[in-house]
Amino acid sequence: MSRSIHTRVPQGLANLQRREFLRRGALLSAAGAAAPWALSLAAMGEAAAAGPVNDYKALVCVFLYGANDHGNTVVPYDATNHAAYTSLRGTLATPRDQLLALNATPGLPSGTQMSLAPQLTGLKALFDAGRMGVVLNVGPLVVPTTKAQYNAKSVPLPPKLFSHNDQQSVWQSSLAEGATSGWGGRLGDLFLSQNSTSTFTCMNVSGNAVFMAGQQAVQYQVSSTGAVKLSATTGTSFGSAAVSQALQTLTQAASTHWLEAEHTRVMKRAVEAEVQLSAGLAAVPALTTPFNTANPLATQLQMVAKTIAARAALGTKRQVFFVSMGGFDLHDNLLAQHPGLLTNVSDALSSFYSATVELGVASQVTTFTASDFGRTLTSNGDGSDHGWGSHHFVLGGAVAGQRFYGTLPAMAVNGPDDVGQGRLLPTTSVDQLGATLATWYGVPASELPLVFPNIGNFALGTLPLFG
Repeated sequence: MSRSIHTRVPQGLANLQRREFLRRGALLSAAGAAAPWALSLAAMGEAAAAGPVNDYKALVCVFLYGANDHGNTVVPYDATNHAAYTSLRGTLATPRDQLLALNATPGLPSGTQMSLAPQLTGLKALFDAGRMGVVLNVGPLVVPTTKAQYNAKSVPLPPKLFSHNDQQSVWQSSLAEGATSGWGGRLGDLFLSQNSTSTFTCMNVSGNAVFMAGQQAVQYQVSSTGAVKLSATTGTSFGSAAVSQALQTLTQAASTHWLEAEHTRVMKRAVEAEVQLSAGLAAVPALTTPFNTANPLATQLQMVAKTIAARAALGTKRQVFFVSMGGFDLHDNLLAQHPGLLTNVSDALSSFYSATVELGVASQVTTFTASDFGRTLTSNGDGSDHGWGSHHFVLGGAVAGQRFYGTLPAMAVNGPDDVGQGRLLPTTSVDQLGATLATWYGVPASELPLVFPNIGNFALGTLPLFG
């Protein structure tokens, strides 16, 4: 596995972060003997460097754990490139007459035509309607990197390439595994004060992910059925109402001890957030858009849609959501399992987009896919192995869809984009994709380095996803 030469924070970012820390520290110099969390709480109140926001916007990250096989997701369709694809993939290749041909050519070399897997009928409809674009060969990079530089190890590389845990972290945080914040959470940091209830800024419907953790923003976790109740404080606990009552007092009791006071604050926040979210969800009309309840990704996105519907009751103007689906690490049984996974992705995303139309917020919600890494162009006989660059989808009413963004890699082993065994060297960095999404979200260029540590190494404006 390749390792980076270094993973130090760029000097410009370090200076910017230092100035921001000193600025916030000066604002809080009067805190004196206040509780140790005063800096954090006050920073939450002034964190929105992006300025006043009078509208609603949401970003939704759909993470495909295990590394989606992009080679059988976005497939060459013109005869020449499909033949090359078939030669590389062997028995894994999807026959040309089964593919969903895409007629749009913007962003593709002359004479090239691409297609989607047969199971992606819902996504093809969104693409054809101009509501979805495809970002080609995107992946983690520290700096723009050529194949010669990769082979010579003359530039810094992402740490521990081709490792699931490490690359999940790099995709979600732009930092190595062990990072304490991700770029979704850092986006939340900048907009906390725009939401009257900051707890609902970063919402995770699939458990826990570093993507949603900020320096100040805390990811609020919900289930596909709604808020998670702190059940020990209601009814009985361990068969005793007295125990539940005692726990309930922990959300109300005042204390001069900083640890007890902080515990009380966190407990109170959890109880109040559950009550507020449950009430907000109960007050909005039921969605008429159908979601497949047997599809776990669909039920997660249905909860996202319901939460967006309750945005007025929750007091939110900027939100980041995270949903996920596993099962994509298909070193074998790819032909048996991958089609079903893609069906679930397509059905879930198309239902979610329809729900945003129903709610009148389609142009205010942008959804994008992400994954550990891409997979090898070549087959290992029954599946594909760990790769690097991959193709991803961005969809929403504001997206300039029906086109491709980035650079289409050569369909060739040992070609100009292959760093070995059919692993694609990314030509678009995750930071570039993220910065494009963040700019639409409302982050000014001057604040982008606070969210994306490496963005100063890359050209901005190369992905005109929003026209």
